[in-house]
Amino acid sequence: MDSLTVITDLSHIIELSVAPVFLLAAIAGFLGVMSGRLGRIVDRSRILKLQQSSSNQTEKEAVSQDEVKVLWKRMAIINYAIGFCTTAGLLISLLIISLFLSSFWSQGISSLILTLFIFAMISLVIALILFLKEVQLTTRTMRILKSQFKNLS
Repeated sequence: MDSLTVITDLSHIIELSVAPVFLLAAIAGFLGVMSGRLGRIVDRSRILKLQQSSSNQTEKEAVSQDEVKVLWKRMAIINYAIGFCTTAGLLISLLIISLFLSSFWSQGISSLILTLFIFAMISLVIALILFLKEVQLTTRTMRILKSQFKNLS
């Protein structure tokens, strides 16, 4: 086999794999954003726990209990979003591997590549929807807390 042909074939395989690699980088960035949100939820729940142990005011405790419930719901939603986003990343990684392997195997695995891409996109769409739901829940909660704190003062 001519070395120029091998190099040309390899460069074509790498070209095919570049787009999924960029998608993988975007997913990694998105995972970073969601992990940051999860960290903020955990930090806020710790602050509320400290406030509850040092507080004797019943109304403020009721407000913080409601907020803790919302925080647990947000945590569950963001955990699912992280799970689906990680799944999308894993599927994209398998897709990249499959693209490389397909050029070396004589059998076509185009249906596997298509299936991996479709499931990766479905996982990413679900992760984005869950992320949006968590952001909307946060916004709604902040509006409620704002009105409750106005009533307490």
